[in-house]
Amino acid sequence: MAGTLYIVSTPIGNLEDITHRALRTLREVEVIACEDTRHTRKLLNHFGIDRRTISYHEHNESERADELRAMLAAGKDVALVSDAGTPLISDPGFRIVQLAIEGGFRVLPIPGATAFVAALSASGLPSDQFLFAGFLPSRGSARRTKLDALRSIEATLIFYEAPHRIAATLRGALDVLGDRQAVVARELTKLHEEFVRGTLSQLAETFSDGSKARGEFVLMISGERAADDLKRPESTAAALAERVGQLEREGLDQKAALKKAARELVLKRDEAYRLILAQKNRRSK
Repeated sequence: MAGTLYIVSTPIGNLEDITHRALRTLREVEVIACEDTRHTRKLLNHFGIDRRTISYHEHNESERADELRAMLAAGKDVALVSDAGTPLISDPGFRIVQLAIEGGFRVLPIPGATAFVAALSASGLPSDQFLFAGFLPSRGSARRTKLDALRSIEATLIFYEAPHRIAATLRGALDVLGDRQAVVARELTKLHEEFVRGTLSQLAETFSDGSKARGEFVLMISGERAADDLKRPESTAAALAERVGQLEREGLDQKAALKKAARELVLKRDEAYRLILAQKNRRSK
């Protein structure tokens, strides 16, 4: 009989998050294909699993997929794992799944941890609709183009991001999307797990400190409609005044600060001027 390809989810940090079914599958297959054999070996050793492992990553995916397909044809069961979480979710695996399906082999998911799902469930942002967009482009212009294409989407936007790019991504999102509510989840299920909630401008300021940009990040941003629902007149005026003050402290004059803040909050300049004037009048009473 032909073999079966199992797509096995592994923990994203805490080893207790692996399922009994995943452990049984890893014990029973003939071979385990993994991104980094050394990383997966630590997991297997922890649970006393002794199975052959071979590397399967973005640099050898094409040739290795053909090899795994041949194993399936020979009747061998194969498990595909990534370094953490669910394979194919911003990880290699699409090629072998595609080949297995084309070859008529069974492809079975062994569900488990996925970082963006765990992050969304505890974020406090709307979760009835969401768009997971993986990693944004590393170059600023390409990142801005991608964010602009997502600007009108009403669902919560979810991204993975590297620690050395999180500050730039938050600033870019602020410039393109406006000052929406957002959440940064860091080091999920690990010792230093952290959720940081606030507006994009607040988060951009927080993570401008490089010492805080450590670990693996999930960035979640409220969708267009959700952001609009949060923008009641009082909160919008307060956010505008706060951002204008911040920009002035950074060296912009009042006119330039108001113009930039209005653009970030997706406000017309006249409307922004009325809001800032009303805010000053309320403070003077």
